[in-house]
Amino acid sequence: MNTLPVTAPVSNLGQALPHDIGSLHTLVRRYESALTERDAAIAQRDARIEHLEAQVRLLLARRFAPSSEKLPDGQLGLFNEAEASAAQEPESAPGTEVAAHRRATPKRAPLPDALPRIDIEHPLAHDERTCPHHGVELERFGEVVSEQLDIIPAQVRVLRHVRGKYRCPHCEGHLRTAPMPAQPLPRSLASPGLLAHVATAKYADALPLYRQHQQLKRLGVDLSRTTLATWMVRAGALVVPLINLLRDELLDRPYLLMDETTVQVLKEPGKGAQSKSQLWAQMSAGPEPPIVLFDYDPTRAGDVPKRLLAGFTGALHTDGYSGYAPAVREQGLVHLACWAHARRGFTDTLKSLGLNPNKLPPAPPAKARRALSVLHRIRTLYAIERRIRDTPPDQRHRARQAESVPVLNALRAWLDDTLPKVLPSGPLGKAMRYLDNQWNALVRFCDDGRYGIDTNPVENAIRPFCLGRRNWLFADTVPGANASARLYSLIETAKANALEPYAYLRHVFTELPKAQSLAEVEALLPTRLDSDTLTRHPLQGPLINPRQ
Repeated sequence: MNTLPVTAPVSNLGQALPHDIGSLHTLVRRYESALTERDAAIAQRDARIEHLEAQVRLLLARRFAPSSEKLPDGQLGLFNEAEASAAQEPESAPGTEVAAHRRATPKRAPLPDALPRIDIEHPLAHDERTCPHHGVELERFGEVVSEQLDIIPAQVRVLRHVRGKYRCPHCEGHLRTAPMPAQPLPRSLASPGLLAHVATAKYADALPLYRQHQQLKRLGVDLSRTTLATWMVRAGALVVPLINLLRDELLDRPYLLMDETTVQVLKEPGKGAQSKSQLWAQMSAGPEPPIVLFDYDPTRAGDVPKRLLAGFTGALHTDGYSGYAPAVREQGLVHLACWAHARRGFTDTLKSLGLNPNKLPPAPPAKARRALSVLHRIRTLYAIERRIRDTPPDQRHRARQAESVPVLNALRAWLDDTLPKVLPSGPLGKAMRYLDNQWNALVRFCDDGRYGIDTNPVENAIRPFCLGRRNWLFADTVPGANASARLYSLIETAKANALEPYAYLRHVFTELPKAQSLAEVEALLPTRLDSDTLTRHPLQGPLINPRQ
């Protein structure tokens, strides 16, 4: 960017003043013009400096400050715009006040009854069983039980499949061998339990394969990372029928959330090793069993949502990324925007002013008041949502129409009045412009009680992938990225349906190779199973209290 000079050059500077009044007036006007240009240049320079300082403060806050956007309870209502009329200010909706946080006294949670118990008897020593008053032996009349939690580290064992061989005792010409049960990976060392363990450790617990290799080596088994990676790719191919059924079920739902994040694939045709690809996430929301699906794609282009949403006719909830617009437009979808993303721009405005949104000073600067005014209204919307979260959809719809709509109307009036007064290129101007551009999609959550106010559920579903990405950093090949997306899909859907990931994957890897019909495959979907089905496996040993 070219920098304007602080002073404009003026000819005749330092020369003697002219004698005639006309020339003198001309010289004065030239000096006045020069001073005006100088003042404008200084103002532009100061604005540029202020803008760059705001960017530096925001970058430092994003790098080092807490990422929480929670704001103090007691201050937001103090910073509404002075020029806003009383009619524009929303009254607090009934029940929207947030109670002050009180730290509860910690209590030890009881250990689950389903865990096996081993009783360790501690009898009184024989020399202590005599009554000092009467000299007779003490009788046991009860017991005091205290419990400790114990754990046995991972144990590796070998499953020997002993297949009987049979022949006719007379002719010895008719021979038969018992068939081998269907296996998830034929001619492989991997049992269903081992596959489930490796997949759960990597995709649910973010443990890279090289660390699992080290763990297994300590246990006496040397399995290379290449072998473990090959197993995961083959396991991802095995579960394709389940993924296809989940996708059909997902697209029949009336309301979906969608988001995307980056993933690096080293050996990707037509792309460099350092380039970024995308992992797309889709999630259903509502009273039906939840479904979470992940899909790998090399690009972030608008054709990807069109492909992933083919056949979907309901409501789609996303952030402000324009890549969803073609699918929304061509398929006639109801499009909702995310209030958490809209709020983020205003919290970033506070950070650009050097303020910590988690701990505001008693008297924030005047430049922060407009951002705080918006945050106050958004906070009121979220308070309403927390109060009605567990109510039926029709009741949520009525509550939003009665309480949230007036807050939104006041915010829209404030935005129309304030937007022309704010510099568009500044953090506040960008936040307000985003709010204005997304407005129609932002307020649509009030139209139906089934809709949410933001896309936080699908972003939370992506978090395990983001945590794993920090550890394993990249996928080696495209088949590996696709396999990871499928296994993440099964694990996150299982978790969303209150299924333990390892138990679910072990059940799938055991039963899916045996499935011969569509009904048998459908019975393995995480949306069709319950935890009782997964509590016991023939090779796991007892999982109940031995005293029961």
